[in-house]
Amino acid sequence: MEAYIGTLTTLCYLERDGKLLMLHRVKKKNDVNQDKWIGVGGHALAYESPEDCLLREVREETGLILTEYRFRGIVTFALKGVETQYMCLYTATDWKGEPDYNCPEGVLEWVEKERIDALELWPGDRVFFRLLQEERPFFSLKLSYGGDELEECVLDGKKLDWEAFLLYKSNKFI
Repeated sequence: MEAYIGTLTTLCYLERDGKLLMLHRVKKKNDVNQDKWIGVGGHALAYESPEDCLLREVREETGLILTEYRFRGIVTFALKGVETQYMCLYTATDWKGEPDYNCPEGVLEWVEKERIDALELWPGDRVFFRLLQEERPFFSLKLSYGGDELEECVLDGKKLDWEAFLLYKSNKFI
């Protein structure tokens, strides 16, 4: 019998004035996301729903209390030899408070959407950024990694040639 393993996480991109709040992961030692730019979020605690996790993680990492957010998709990270993570992906457009830029996870910075592509991102993140920018309805994205290499990408149950997908330019793309 195979073991059923998996971790639930959340990730959120806060949007304001054509910018996204990004977290540059440069503070933690032995961080799988070292030097990468990601959104804010983290692992769910026992008995938390995805929304509970989202609200707690955003508050812990930014000091903000979300008041308007959307569940955009589920991203399955199949990390060979490590684990499977199920990440609930959100965007947020309203909140209470002012950002606390003293985040223990890394450096928070508002980045213009047009600059996102130039940042150090995971290849799979580039795929879901594209889906977000295209206002794709709720999606399921599976990203299979062997170390740092994206080996397979499956969108809504169909294999996706992610490199060709990212090369295609539409007028909805960043």
